Amino acid sequence: MASQEYYDILGVSKDASQEEIKRAYRKLAHSYHPDKSTGDAEKFKKINSAYQVLSNPEKRAQYDRFGSTFEGSSGAQGAGGFDFSGFDFGGFSGARQAGGGFGGFEDMFGDFFGGGFSGSREDRGRDIQIDIEMNFTDTTKEFPTKVFVERRVLCDVCFGSGGEKGSKEITCSTCGGSGKVRQRVRTILGTVEQIAVCDSCKGKGKKYEKKCSHCGGDGRIRTKEEISLTIPAGIDNGQTISLSGKGDMGDGGASAGNLYVTVHIRPDKRFTRQGLDIISQESITLSQALLGDSIQVETVEGFVKMKIPAGTKSGEIFRIKQKGMPDIQGRSRGHHLVKIVIDIPSRLSSEQKRLAKHLRELGL
Repeated sequence: MASQEYYDILGVSKDASQEEIKRAYRKLAHSYHPDKSTGDAEKFKKINSAYQVLSNPEKRAQYDRFGSTFEGSSGAQGAGGFDFSGFDFGGFSGARQAGGGFGGFEDMFGDFFGGGFSGSREDRGRDIQIDIEMNFTDTTKEFPTKVFVERRVLCDVCFGSGGEKGSKEITCSTCGGSGKVRQRVRTILGTVEQIAVCDSCKGKGKKYEKKCSHCGGDGRIRTKEEISLTIPAGIDNGQTISLSGKGDMGDGGASAGNLYVTVHIRPDKRFTRQGLDIISQESITLSQALLGDSIQVETVEGFVKMKIPAGTKSGEIFRIKQKGMPDIQGRSRGHHLVKIVIDIPSRLSSEQKRLAKHLRELGL
């Protein structure tokens, strides 16, 4: 499947926001659901498949980069203990991943009805997104750094139980100990009855007579945590790293969400980036252009000598091999491209004018 096809199925552009993707999916799923008179089971299946990928930041990033060939690949573990296959190569989307079940289809009906089909699925914790800034030259190599994140973690007093020390555990009066309650919900498809997780006991069927005074019965506390990570060499501006389990801890002991770190690269006066190539500009004199010379060129790895052949024209580009940006997957490296600009002085001395006239007479 071509890398544009999922976007075409949902009728959105490749730079569509997560909200636009969700709106498009809900509209199409409502129209083509097999139970509708306008339903089309095959088309509905394609719509659902496209949404499961595009609504997931990690899957969408890989799909944008590799097309449908990414599906089923495992992805290599990278430095710093996180999975490089979780990079977002188009910017952070912020969509929370649904856990198991019917994927996007379940997510849509969760929005309509307030919960999953079973009513007992434990949602993992909230994802967290932060932004960091980096210097251009720091992106050419692995860059260890630390970030401070405010997140919810397990309460260190009640250890997630939500009960005050010594408090008695009792049967939840709201759900009668079942952990589930029946709800009637009005949706665009009509009024439906669903079984949902009990909010009072969070599906446990029991609760404590007294809530933990430290966390207020939530079982989690908010804290500011220092997290170490390594930015991989070759990361580009606006790309996002996913750190699994470093978001908020889930409610009722569910797993933690992810931390998404979006990298913003400060502009550099010396270098610009084009794919894996790094571009810089060097000025030379007219005599150097006519006669040739060797000049010192600054690269991200220091200065290197580069030959200027005789007869070089302004705007010509020379390549210094393997001095560009490393591929983020570590497979290859770009080149350093040097654009030559001939520096013509705005004012000439008498001797320079005489020589210029002589050159003109010689046809140069």
